[in-house]
Amino acid sequence: MPLTTTRISPDWPCQVKTPGSYDWERSATRWLRELVPARYAGYPALIRHPVLLARHAQIQVQQEIRVARTALQTARADLPRLGLHEAAIEHTIKLYAAEVLQLQHIARAVRAVTEALAERGTAGR
Repeated sequence: MPLTTTRISPDWPCQVKTPGSYDWERSATRWLRELVPARYAGYPALIRHPVLLARHAQIQVQQEIRVARTALQTARADLPRLGLHEAAIEHTIKLYAAEVLQLQHIARAVRAVTEALAERGTAGR
């Protein structure tokens, strides 16, 4: 298989080798498997077809973003009813805000890996 000189996105995850380099698909699969629930990571179809795993990871991360945003948006109203003090509520709000940013970064990285895997898949046809 010839090596390509794909220009990678600044969002490319450091855990994944550069597209076209030796074993890059395996590093991409390993990284993507960490992003999905364990029961999905073991499904043979997702292991055999990394682009399917990448698609599922995209969906998974988008759902996690929705959850974190909902938690952030409802924290001020819901957390006092749970008996939490203001300091704990403020800390939790900061945690959710940071998590949304981190998940958005991960979503961009998954998108970059998905595009590279899809490109690899179409190049071999």
